[in-house]
Order: sequence, then structure tokens, then C-alpha cells
Amino acid sequence: MSTIVEQKTRLRIKDILSARPVGQELTVKGWIRTARDNKNVYFINLNDGSTLSNLQVVADPETLSKDLFARCTTGACLSVKGLVIESPGSGQSVELKLISMEVLGDADPQVYKLQPKKHSLEFLREIGHLRMRTNTFSAIMRIRHALAFAVHKFFNDREFVYLHTPIITGSDCEGAGEMFRVTTLDLHNIPKNDKGEIDFTDDFFGKETNLTVSGQLEGELGAMALGQIYTFGPTFRAENSNTTRHLAEFWMIEPEVAFNELEDNMKLAQDFLQYLIGYALEHCKEDLQFLNGRAEEENKNKKQEERDEMGLLDRLRFVTENPFEHITYTEAIQILKSSNHFKKGKFKYPVEWGIDLQSEHERYLVEKHFKKPVILTDYPTGIKAFYMKQSEDGKTVRAMDVLFPGIGEIIGGSQREDDLEKLIKRANDVGIKEQDIWWYLDTRRFGNAPHAGFGLGFERLVLFVTGMTNIRDVIPFPRAPKTAEF
Repeated sequence: MSTIVEQKTRLRIKDILSARPVGQELTVKGWIRTARDNKNVYFINLNDGSTLSNLQVVADPETLSKDLFARCTTGACLSVKGLVIESPGSGQSVELKLISMEVLGDADPQVYKLQPKKHSLEFLREIGHLRMRTNTFSAIMRIRHALAFAVHKFFNDREFVYLHTPIITGSDCEGAGEMFRVTTLDLHNIPKNDKGEIDFTDDFFGKETNLTVSGQLEGELGAMALGQIYTFGPTFRAENSNTTRHLAEFWMIEPEVAFNELEDNMKLAQDFLQYLIGYALEHCKEDLQFLNGRAEEENKNKKQEERDEMGLLDRLRFVTENPFEHITYTEAIQILKSSNHFKKGKFKYPVEWGIDLQSEHERYLVEKHFKKPVILTDYPTGIKAFYMKQSEDGKTVRAMDVLFPGIGEIIGGSQREDDLEKLIKRANDVGIKEQDIWWYLDTRRFGNAPHAGFGLGFERLVLFVTGMTNIRDVIPFPRAPKTAEF
């Protein structure tokens, strides 16, 4: 037990439960999780978002009138002044004996949709403005915060420069064309040129522009001047997909390092991932323990053949405690085709050289064959982006994907193509016009150097660390097809 110096506004429940300042009068503010009346003693469980745990407030009719207690419904917001005492009950070491209370905000139980019972994740997505008040989503958001902080700490400690790349862009980094258009043109009276095409010269930027799918191309410009940079910002993809792994708006982390080649890139990726997950294990213990228990309950309800072999905490330690296996794409195809899984027809998707590996293939390599994280390299040219360095064999590129248990690919990266002629040809092959990326090509004309980088989808990382199964549940307000509420 220790003493906390009372502040004028409030004290966080997390600090009170940690310090256990028995005998001190304190003021707390928070939202009611539960309230009950037991033989003329009132019990109110209060939570302020600082911790998964609640602070129990106890009162009797002499200090809390029945009329005031009647307003103590789930979701209501209170300011409570009380005396910290040892708790005689189980589940908490201290509680707050009420001295005085003010209702800051009522919550009508007839219309408040979050009641003290288990709600489905589907239902909670419909009330995204309230779902962060639940244990599950408050835990996820605290872990998301810790991981975001750890991203910046990792790169700052290694003297990377944080580069803010543009959200509005005139280029398509991936060449896929699935981008959200940015325009100020009157959609009811769109200007056309002599060919009947949209005349973008009248638009705000004087050309066709979109929301970015990646900050990588601009990141390369920064690396070729500052040596080593990273981006961490929102990216957008207008892919009409409703799967559990896709969002229309998501956050990407993209380091880029001058003079690095593929081997350096792989080491940076492994160090980065092990650092982030280790940080979460150290700083988010309470929330991870809760989510681990939740995952265990979910696992019990699955069919035997669909159950995860490792619990959430086991999977996290699996990554931090094992060196990553390095194999080529060609070796991976051979392993998959030689497996009993393949011979017995258990793979849903075909396995042959030249295909883009599916999650089931990637998970087999990680979970069944190697039993450790895997970095795949040297992918076929045809299934990778135009900017990746072509290998001497003429068939593959110096690409890498990091594969994790339970999720498959979590990082994609490469050594970048530094041969100007090859880069121009590949851009043309995927439909990217040379004049649209003239500034990018100039980095190969002026002071060219080898460089490499990768992209980590932040939500995929949070998905892995929290053990959730739908990516819409690890971002505060998901954007997906027909979903732009809140």
C-alpha cells in the first residue's frame, strides 16, 4: 500500500488499484458497468478505461438515497468521492466507501444497448460508437496504442527519420487500380474533352488524383536523401471485398533503408516484429491475459479439426522465442507438393509454381512443417509489384514475405529495382505510365543506390497480437464496402 497525492480533478482507477492507498479519501470518475442492491448495501462497479479492472464502490442508504441509486444504471457516468478501504470480498483488494456522489450523465436502460451480458461481435459492430466500453474492445484499443507507441520507439531508438508521405497522390504504387478518387469536380456536370474523356485539368489538382494505397514510393525518395526512414499513416484500397482480412482504410508502417539489400531487409523485419510483440507481452499483461482467456473459450466451441493448437500467449511467445526460417518460394512449393496434406487433397487451393500462395499454404509452412515463423523469398516476377528488384534468373524478384502462425503473411517487402531500364519496362508492363512516376525514376538517374524496405499492415499486427479473427474488430471505426458509419 502507498499514498497517492489527491488531484483536483480525478484519479485513475488503474493507479488506485495499483497503489492501494487504504485510508485515503479520493475522487474517481467513470462509467457504471454493474450496480446492485444487496440487503440495504449498494454495490457499484465503476470503470474509467484506464484498466480492464473495475473499482467497486460500496454505499448504504444513509449516504446514497434510493432515488440517486435508481439513476445508477449500466452506462451512466459518475463522479464519486470516497474512502479507500480493504475489500472483504473476492475479486478486488480494495474498494471505495462512498462519501458523496454526482451523476454526470444518465443512461436510460430502456434504450442503452450495452447491458452486462455477452454480446456478439456482429452486434457490437452495429454500435461502434459504444463498443469500446466493453472489456474486449477496451483491451484491444489499449494494446493497439501500445503497439503504435512501440513502432515509433523501435525506429526512433535506431535513428530512423519519421517521414510523413502524402495521402493524396497521382500515382498507383501497386498498379492494381483499386483506388478512391479525390475530386472537386461537379459530379452532376462532369467536364469532358474532345475525346469524351473526363477533363481533369479543371479539377483541384489539375490531374487525376486518388487516396494513396502506400507511402512506399515517396518513402524511397526520403531514404535516398536521409539514409533510413519510416512511414506510419493511413492508406486506402477500393477493393470490393467483405472478407475478415480486408479493410478499405487501414494503417501501414513502411521502413525504407538506403544501401540495404534483401538479407538486411529480412533481419530488420525479424527484429522489428520480435520487438513489437515482446513490447506487448511486457506492457499489456492484463489485457493479453483477458484476451487469452477469451480465445480459449472461443477455441472450445470450434470443431476439433478447426481448433488452434496454440493459445494466444503461446503464439506470441512462439514468435519472440524462435529464429525465423528462411526459404525460397521455389523451395516452399516443393515442400507443399511433397506434403501428405497435398497428396490427400486437403488444400482448398491448387499448388504449383507461379501461383500466389494462399493463407492455407502459408500457415501449413509455419504451423505444420517448420513450426516457426518463415520468411519466403524470391517470388515469381509475375505475381509481385513492378518496383521489386529482378533476379539474375530472369524469373524471380528479390521479394520477401514474413509468415506467422494463425494469420499467414504479415509483412511484404523487397529489395527495390535499381536498374532504370528494367524498372521502366516493368512499370509499362503493369500499365503505369512513365510520365506519372518521372520523379520516382529520377532517383535511379541521380545518385542511384541499392535500397530495400517492407510494409507491415498495422491492423494485421494488432489482429495477431490480440487473437481476434476479424480485422474490423481491431480498428476503432472500420471502413469496408457499404460500411462508413460512425
